[in-house]
Amino acid sequence: MKPPIRIGIIGLGGFAGAHHQAVARLEERGHAKVICACDPHPERFTSEQESWRFAARGVQVFGDYRNLLESCHRQLDLVVIPTPIQLHAEMHAAATSYGLPTYLEKPPTLDYAELEKMITADGRARRASHVGFNFIIEKPRLALKERLLAGEFGAIRGATLAASWPRPASYFSRNDWAGRLLMDDRVVLDSCCGNAMAHFVHNLLFWVGGPGLFSWAQLAAVRAELYRAHAIEGADTFFIEADTVAGATLRFALSHACVGASTHGEVVICERAVLRYAVGGSVEIRWSDGRIEKSALEPFDALQENHLDYYRYLRGESPRPATTLADCRSFVALNDLAHISSGGITPIPATQVTGVRDEKEQKDYLKVAGMTAAYENFLERGLWPGESGWGRERGEVVTPADLPRFHDVVRTMARK
Repeated sequence: MKPPIRIGIIGLGGFAGAHHQAVARLEERGHAKVICACDPHPERFTSEQESWRFAARGVQVFGDYRNLLESCHRQLDLVVIPTPIQLHAEMHAAATSYGLPTYLEKPPTLDYAELEKMITADGRARRASHVGFNFIIEKPRLALKERLLAGEFGAIRGATLAASWPRPASYFSRNDWAGRLLMDDRVVLDSCCGNAMAHFVHNLLFWVGGPGLFSWAQLAAVRAELYRAHAIEGADTFFIEADTVAGATLRFALSHACVGASTHGEVVICERAVLRYAVGGSVEIRWSDGRIEKSALEPFDALQENHLDYYRYLRGESPRPATTLADCRSFVALNDLAHISSGGITPIPATQVTGVRDEKEQKDYLKVAGMTAAYENFLERGLWPGESGWGRERGEVVTPADLPRFHDVVRTMARK
């Protein structure tokens, strides 16, 4: 076996814990070796360090990522950055200044201008950084994309994403940046679209990208309506329509203001078939002549498999990471243009919102009356919620040429 990839992980709490657990399992198999980790308050994570056997594994712990990089950069092949969104760019810049590639947790940033600076900074690293959009490397997904590109299903007419992930009120107080648009005038845009369900948004853009396998939709125009039911600065519910330069129309409906089980469905509408892909569920192809192909997706350890895939690239065994920083341009632009188009975040009428207490979880959720109908009307018929009693006009049509308006629009939103 080849030498293990030597890793530094910035962070001990939050989602950094998931990376520590995944890499510890890979270390047992000889694929990786954690050299160092850091957190501004490492003393708060004593039990985690014991559970992850830091002492026995020889993991050095620092209180600042800059000290970690200065002390350990010569021993590292990779830096993992699973930290708050608004810190990604500065940490990525620091790592690449030492020539180190990074595994950036998604989203890399939600500021289109900052993304361009990160792409430039990435050129200093020995290898390209990877952004952790987990599902691009699924083998069934890649195989189906190849069939799409080969023209088997005919031209792509459009695609839709319906995704609901109930989040309790406590979710929005999990840290100081949850549900925020800005912090200290730095873009956060934490939301279902930009963060929690970003994987699925990125997936839909992947389906309609071309001509290469690892390609994402190029946006021509975006319209959006953004809403909130929770008492947060940002939006918890998104309705977005986007036209691509190739002529496909994409529609996204996402919300955290819901109850019950999480749901998710990616649909690609083609000339000769409709493709349905549900992560962790199944793939279904319904042909226009009545034929149906259906298969279950096998269990997939997304985080572990993404680490392994990136290690293969770092060793020169594969030509590229699954998602580079440049591959995130459409995703970041979609988020930014949705905010510009909406122009504001509209409170969902209080008469439609009901608090629901989950006694088992001891958590409080919000249920929005008519949410299911709003999804169906929008995704299937293009009818916007604002036209159906949600108290607002449709967002303006914007294009990538409107991106320079983004910062002023978001600052105005944050002041309301």
